[in-house]
Amino acid sequence: MPGKLALYLHRLFRANETRLHELSYLFWECTRRCNLSCLHCGSDCAAGSAGSDMPFDDFLHAILPLKNACDPSAITVVITGGEPLLRSDLPHCGKALREHGFRWSIVTNGYAYTPDAHARLLAAGLGAVTLSLDGFEDAHSWLRASRRSFGNALKALELITSSRRLCYDVVTCVNRKNIHDLPTFKEFLISKNVAAWRLFTIAPIGRAKGNPDLQLTPQELAQLMDFIAHARTDKRIAATFSCEAYVGKYEKKVRDACFFCRAGVNIASVLSDGSISACPNINRHFVQGNIYRDALLDVWSNRFGLMRNRSWTRTGVCLSCKEYKSCGGGAMHLWSEAQDSIMTCIHQKMMAEQR
Repeated sequence: MPGKLALYLHRLFRANETRLHELSYLFWECTRRCNLSCLHCGSDCAAGSAGSDMPFDDFLHAILPLKNACDPSAITVVITGGEPLLRSDLPHCGKALREHGFRWSIVTNGYAYTPDAHARLLAAGLGAVTLSLDGFEDAHSWLRASRRSFGNALKALELITSSRRLCYDVVTCVNRKNIHDLPTFKEFLISKNVAAWRLFTIAPIGRAKGNPDLQLTPQELAQLMDFIAHARTDKRIAATFSCEAYVGKYEKKVRDACFFCRAGVNIASVLSDGSISACPNINRHFVQGNIYRDALLDVWSNRFGLMRNRSWTRTGVCLSCKEYKSCGGGAMHLWSEAQDSIMTCIHQKMMAEQR
């Protein structure tokens, strides 16, 4: 664990970042449609998801005033879903964003990432891709509920890694079916020229709620932390634990910086129905406005109080936690609508096992 001085300085840094709350990442949930039906989907998206895609002109109209308040090149629009590649106008959307000075990237399952899509997206100024790959074929296909998903994702990976201009990373949702394969899967990714790898656990939200196969035991959580810490000594690949949770003694061993949930601090989202929120994975109860009735810039500047002053999180298991000052109440996506307790705490689970 970092020393007391390091943690104190990190708390000062976190407070200053919160005070400034400069927008860095704006997620656009451009669709609720998806070509897969993954077991762990927090948004419960599917091919027949209700509601139409958000018209791009509506989103563009909402974000253009940001150009008057900041440098648009300092903001990355992260296009997500659902599956963004289901939108036939995705290259048009990306090109328009670049023309207005915004950087843009996509989060994709790779199922529809074809050579034609790759070429069109690059021509439209795509800057970065996050690709989901959840282990070898059996584990990935099980989680994604599709036998073809693994092969398609691999084809997408080959296209993505072939471009010297693209920034990219592979994300893996770790669960009880793939955790024991992580060492060999790391070597597999290296053989596929993957340079950046983020590992997640699966939050008990959406379809994942109540599925024990998706939740790691305390022993498996410690195993995952030990694996990542060791993997980070391998200079062939940059492995990191996601920003989802404070992990106590493993802080700074499993990622570059101490835990900091930036939802509502540097991260906002526009959801498919126009709702303005922070990280798109958090409970819809935390929505701060809607682009169809509110100005996005005004909402970002003057709301998000629940995310920027999180003293309300000191309740439930957080009330007596000695690590609260360092953790700050954990990740926003793990707090339920009732706001009375965090749904799961990785640090507490690992500590309980050690006791």
